[in-house]
Amino acid sequence: MEFPLSILMQAIADLLLPVCRVGAMFTIMTGIGAKTLPARIRIALVVMFSIMIMPVLPPTDQINLFSLNVVVLILQQMVIGFAMGFISLMMINTFVQAGQILATQSGLGFSSLVDPASGINVPAVGQFYLILATLLFWVLDGHLVMIQMLVFSFTSLPINGQWWPVQNYWTVAEFGAWIFAASLSITLAPVVAMLVVNLALGVMTKAAPQLNIFSIGFAVTLLVGLMMVWLTMDNFTYHYQLHWDQGMDYTCRVIGC
Repeated sequence: MEFPLSILMQAIADLLLPVCRVGAMFTIMTGIGAKTLPARIRIALVVMFSIMIMPVLPPTDQINLFSLNVVVLILQQMVIGFAMGFISLMMINTFVQAGQILATQSGLGFSSLVDPASGINVPAVGQFYLILATLLFWVLDGHLVMIQMLVFSFTSLPINGQWWPVQNYWTVAEFGAWIFAASLSITLAPVVAMLVVNLALGVMTKAAPQLNIFSIGFAVTLLVGLMMVWLTMDNFTYHYQLHWDQGMDYTCRVIGC
């Protein structure tokens, strides 16, 4: 059995270009893109998923793999994949940022853990929020939604060499700025409570200067911070669903659905 060179080049091109988009998204996607997942497993998932979707995609016109046009197409697919994975990653990092804000205000920032997604030290509260958000991501089938978005992106953004409109880049940057307002909305109640506690400690210092306010105030702020984390757990799922819907809205705007 013999295969002409053109058929082999067509098959390689039909697999290579989707692999670039899928691999770029899986590299930084929530859960799959974590550093705790071995690279060999991630590569196997990328290749397996690309082989699954390759038969339903239209064949690419660029079969000369040694041309400059194929290099440009590869870069384009990587940009699209990175943008989709970046939005899901930033949505999860919203809760990490919220935990850092709460830890800074309550004095809980002294306790830190290594973030498996980024490999840097983050406060334990931020790590706790990250674990909860990641579990909700898997439980509510966030990975399936992301894969569905990825498959749909090959229809709305086909592999034809056309570049994004300029506003799509601004949409990704706008979502990156949106996480600061979203993280502040999550910790608004704890931050206000800590402000009240600090004002109360200031009044105590003025009324009884002989008290060692530093030793008393640190213990009080830690206790109030832990209580606020516990009391605001009921709203965690609501905030996650709200921010997840916002992230999916930005993803739809990026891929043009």
